[in-house]
Amino acid sequence: MDELIEAIAVKQNPSVVGLDPKPGIVPAEIISSLADEVLQEVEGEDALPTLLATAYFEFNRAIIDAVADFVPAVKPQIAMYEALGPAGIDTYAMTCEYAKSQGLVVIGDAKRGDIGSTAGQYAAHLSGFANLSSYFEDENTTGNVLPQSLKNLLKSSKNLDVWHEDSLTVNPYMGSDGVKPFIDEAVAHDKSIFVLLRTSNPSSKELQELILQDGKPVYEHMADLIENWGASGIGKHGYSRVGAVVGATHPQEGKHLREIMPHTFFLVPGYGAQGGTAQDVAGMFDANSEGAIVNSSRGIIGAWKKSEDYAKNQGHMSLDDILDIVRDSATVAAKNMRDDLRNAVYLSLIHI
Repeated sequence: MDELIEAIAVKQNPSVVGLDPKPGIVPAEIISSLADEVLQEVEGEDALPTLLATAYFEFNRAIIDAVADFVPAVKPQIAMYEALGPAGIDTYAMTCEYAKSQGLVVIGDAKRGDIGSTAGQYAAHLSGFANLSSYFEDENTTGNVLPQSLKNLLKSSKNLDVWHEDSLTVNPYMGSDGVKPFIDEAVAHDKSIFVLLRTSNPSSKELQELILQDGKPVYEHMADLIENWGASGIGKHGYSRVGAVVGATHPQEGKHLREIMPHTFFLVPGYGAQGGTAQDVAGMFDANSEGAIVNSSRGIIGAWKKSEDYAKNQGHMSLDDILDIVRDSATVAAKNMRDDLRNAVYLSLIHI
């Protein structure tokens, strides 16, 4: 978590841009401009997924270029890419790699969670690649089966990173044994996780607000678990590598959770399109205006829809023209969010 905290401090901007492309968010002009080129190379049932995946990457690259100088992190939502099949997964990994190349912290929004053995494979998002140690732990067995060239290749996988993520969102519903593999890989590879806690979706109350026998709601019990899961690895800035997802749409609960979770860094979705404001999230930061990063997706990546240039020239733009509008609109929207958060979070510290 230290890398993310330091990136926020350098840019004085506690915001993260969600990269959640889908038809309707990605301008149709991008898709149509790429169609001839892609469809000359790909035919059959792979044609449309490949076209959309190509358009998603061009769109994502434009957004990343627009915000990289003043935003510390991006958060691609893997479901948007998985919906396209293998081509989408490639675009997800390419997006993460490109974001890293531009100096951004990458939070993989995958919300993974399962029984321990399966979670261990999902945790490859943090190790970079599947753990293949079982193939060369016993030299007496593998030595007789695998040629030396293959053993060398397997061992080289220890440094392979196909995902290019610094952090991952995790669903804790399976309990501790479903979360521990992610923590183990985060520790081993100096990365972090964000565990779902008090989420911004309207139906979250069906489970998260249920009252337990001790009088606490479920989300407070989960808060205790998360704080304990990270207790053995507090970083130099006072926060563990086990963070929590706390929705901007729950400002009072978020403020209370900050008080009872002093070592847990918050990822805060629900800003903007879902109704959360800078004032709503201010209480989720600590007394030093640290401890949280706030996500906006549609408000930034969909800002081009409000562009006057787009409205005037719709249907008469080249690929470069529409990408310029996407970049310019995202820049303005992301800077407005940054400034709103600075006023609500950083300036409040000055006034105390």
